[in-house]
Amino acid sequence: MATSQVETVSSGADKAKLAAAILLVVAAIAGFYTLSKQGALVQWGVLLIGVAAAVAVFLISEPGRQLVGFSKDSVKEVKKVVWPTRKESVQMTLYVFAFAVVMALFLWLTDQTLEWVLYGLILGWRG
Repeated sequence: MATSQVETVSSGADKAKLAAAILLVVAAIAGFYTLSKQGALVQWGVLLIGVAAAVAVFLISEPGRQLVGFSKDSVKEVKKVVWPTRKESVQMTLYVFAFAVVMALFLWLTDQTLEWVLYGLILGWRG
């Protein structure tokens, strides 16, 4: 049985780093709107610098390091995947379309047969 573990931010330093990252994002957004008279270049510069600083602060915290490690492991796993060739992809797509057409014909034929039996033979509603 798999046990689920909830990871929490434990150290005070990590909590402070996360709080600082959040404050940097809030300050960047506030600066973006406050500096609207300075021009778009200044606005976007303040926003991008503030968000970049928040990301940097987050990445030096323990949750940030865990995220980076998880991302690296994910990339390694994706590289292990054996992707189908173009020919295999086209074949499987054609199989799916063929199956869909066969099922559509089967369901139509079944519907027509039931309609003929119920309305034509049993109830006699067709004239």
